[in-house]
Amino acid sequence: MNLLDLLDFLNQNYLILIPALWVIGFALKQTPRVPNWSIIWIITIVSLGFATYIFGFSVDAVVNGLIAAGVSVYGHQLFKQTTTRK
Repeated sequence: MNLLDLLDFLNQNYLILIPALWVIGFALKQTPRVPNWSIIWIITIVSLGFATYIFGFSVDAVVNGLIAAGVSVYGHQLFKQTTTRK
């Protein structure tokens, strides 16, 4: 499964969450008191919060919020691991 496959499952209304979650994740990564392991959980909670606030609390909003968080984290890792030399 690749990033484009995941985007097929995401409702187009939720695409705006992905860049917002990337910015929030970047800010959290720069914050010294936030452990790296907690960033994915914060991103997931924020994504679910935004999705249910903007689009109403429904199964569709929760599922699309989770997919948006997954695409955000997966996309970041794909970019990071492709561009970082070891």
